[in-house]
Parts: sequence; C-alpha cells; structure tokens
Amino acid sequence: MVRQSQASFLLTRPLAQSQRFAHGLIGDVVISPLMAPEFLRPKIAQKPYAAMIFTSETGVQAAAGLAVSLPKRAFCVGKRTAFAAQAQGWQAVSADGNAADLAALILAQDLKGPLLLLQAQEAATGLRDTLISAGLEPVVAQVYRQKPLPLTLQAVALLQGKGPVLVPLFSPRSAKLFCAEYRRIAGSAPVFVAAISLAVLAELDIPAQGVAVAQQPDAASLRQALAQVTQQALGS
Repeated sequence: MVRQSQASFLLTRPLAQSQRFAHGLIGDVVISPLMAPEFLRPKIAQKPYAAMIFTSETGVQAAAGLAVSLPKRAFCVGKRTAFAAQAQGWQAVSADGNAADLAALILAQDLKGPLLLLQAQEAATGLRDTLISAGLEPVVAQVYRQKPLPLTLQAVALLQGKGPVLVPLFSPRSAKLFCAEYRRIAGSAPVFVAAISLAVLAELDIPAQGVAVAQQPDAASLRQALAQVTQQALGS
C-alpha cells in the first residue's frame, strides 16, 4: 500500500452532527449529508401517555410542532438525544446505546399507561415490537422522514480521486445511500469504512479497502474504529 501523509474524511451525517464529529479529525474533511429531515404532522391520539420515547435528536425537534399534550418524562436512545430533550424541557434519561438498550431501559421501569414513540418514517419496528411483546402500549408516530441527498461536488471529486477516503457510517440507511452514490458517480477512490454496527456493515455492497466495526454503538467507539482504518489507509 502506498504510504499517505494525510487522511481525507467524508462525513455524510446532517451538517450539525457532521461538524461535531469532525472535531479532532486530522486531515481534509469533506461534509456531504446524504439525508435531510422533512418534518411531518401526523395526527396523534390524545391519551394519558406515561412517557415519550425519542430515538434521535431529530425526533425531539419534530416534537415541538405536534398539536398534542405531551408528557414531561422521556426515554432517549443516547446522550445527545437526551441533551436535546432536556433543552426542550423534558425530564430525559439516556439509554447510552442503541434500540435494544433503550428497550431494556424502558422495560426496567414501572410504567403505567401508553408510551408515545416518535421516530422516522424509515425507522425499523424492532423497538415497538419488543415493547408490545413485553405488554406495553407504544403508540408510534412517524414525525419525520429522511429525504435522500446527492453527494456534493466536493465529495464527488474526492471519491473520483486516487487517494484513500475514510468514511464513518452511522446507520444502515446511510450506508445504503453512500454505496448507491458511489456507484452513481463511478467512484474510483479506495474507500475505508468505519461502521457503527454490524447492521451497517451488512449494507456495504461496494469494494472497501478496509473496514472496522465499533465495539459499542456510539460516536466514541466509532472514532476508535475510524482510527483503525485510518492507520490502514495511511500505511502505518
């Protein structure tokens, strides 16, 4: 492998999240979000909800526009989502993990009454199904959808180049969209992927020169995985 002196990173999360993740990365960083949230206004049944369930920061943002009385207690998938909920006035608790960790946190509570689960239109049904199987009553509201975005011209130039490109991927859908865009632009750059989970890695259907999977489904662990593939890409 040719030794490189500097890494090039392609970040595909929404702008604010990508800018946050970019802190501390040494090298060229190109931000090209592959999705943008489009908020929805579903009709939500008025019930004596025991708590909210947030699986993303975007879900918290979407909650602000709902014309329904919402409970003040909230269970959140991770710290960032919990911080966002707290900033909006919720008494939020973080599961510090993924959907399975969030389900475990909720099931450990003595909750009475239905739960309002706010999520994306594209979200998986695993969390809802787990709660139903445990005898709880999750009311699902699809409050936003993720609109696909094409790669920016800067990202296209990067992926059509010859130098290695390091790509952290945070979700199966972002992995799927990235691969589709790489094929669409006839990408030629060697790609090194850090995946936040095996589910993300399963959606990777383009040749990758190196891959690493985070030990835990969080940004800190993904940074460690990214450091592994960075060493591979730089030939060290």
